[in-house]
Amino acid sequence: MAPAQRRVLIIGGGFSGLCVARDLKNHYLVTIVDAKEFFEYTPGVLRAYVKPKHLDALTFTLCPVIEGRMGCKFIWGEVKHLDGEDRVATIKPMFGDKLETIDFDYCIIAAGCNFGVFHKWGESLWFPTIHEAARPEGSWAHLDERFLEGRRRHILEEYAAIGKLAEKKATILVVGAGFIGVEWITELEHFFPGLKLTIIDALPNCLGPLPAKAANYCSNYMKRHGIREFYNLKYNSKDPDFFKGVGMPNGPDKEYLCIGVKAANYFMPADTLSEKGPGGGGWILMDMTLAVKTRDGRVWSADENGCPRIWAIGDCNYACVEGPGKMDDWPIPPMPKISYPSE
Repeated sequence: MAPAQRRVLIIGGGFSGLCVARDLKNHYLVTIVDAKEFFEYTPGVLRAYVKPKHLDALTFTLCPVIEGRMGCKFIWGEVKHLDGEDRVATIKPMFGDKLETIDFDYCIIAAGCNFGVFHKWGESLWFPTIHEAARPEGSWAHLDERFLEGRRRHILEEYAAIGKLAEKKATILVVGAGFIGVEWITELEHFFPGLKLTIIDALPNCLGPLPAKAANYCSNYMKRHGIREFYNLKYNSKDPDFFKGVGMPNGPDKEYLCIGVKAANYFMPADTLSEKGPGGGGWILMDMTLAVKTRDGRVWSADENGCPRIWAIGDCNYACVEGPGKMDDWPIPPMPKISYPSE
């Protein structure tokens, strides 16, 4: 017999996933699955690397909140495959050796994205490494960031490394003068004033999406604090002349890449993923209702009446619906990542 209430599976316990669970919990049986045990306020994590105790203000353990306060079910595990036809998710539980399956009536994919555009798995400081296959190939494989304590240990290690760089007045190059790059370099300057800091970007100015007055304000702040800026300059670490052009003939002591995003939808069938887009593609295709669709435009996992059963929200989706003409004329023009799609 079918359950009295329909079952909703939410993949991802971040901004979008928790918001949807809050709104649906009184009408559906809601289960949230996440590969890590904690929520982290990603926009604030840069401060934690220069002031580690700040991590406590950015995080909470998911299970007590989801099950104790929201009245939903929480599964700590990684979704390995999503079957749209049978409406079944295959999950690897955190403390199990075998794969398990969970069926659902509806599914909301809110799996977010990664930020390391040049790394195979999108590894970066700004989001924990949580996928089982990514950990052995990562730069901090000795730490398990699926645990809150593992995340804390990583932040403490990076904080100590920055401190050693500051002691020797090291040269630092931040690549990318967007939201992350500008915030990161100013955090470094404030907490470690001994560093010699330089920021570059391929655009004509910092913070391209912001109004000119806001961008100029931030640029003037960096100038006043001794941060060197170079714009209209494409990053090319293999060209010695590139480093000479930014006053680093011997190269920087440390580089931080703060450009781009990378999809992390490894559990989705290829036919539902974009062939292009930021970081080389792999974003979940969607229609005007955010329902997942295939590359030929069909609703994926539609019911017998053609109604969608699976939706992709937040940073995991393609963030646009393509149409004829210029991008600005598309039904949904491309939206920047980092929380905007969630809103």
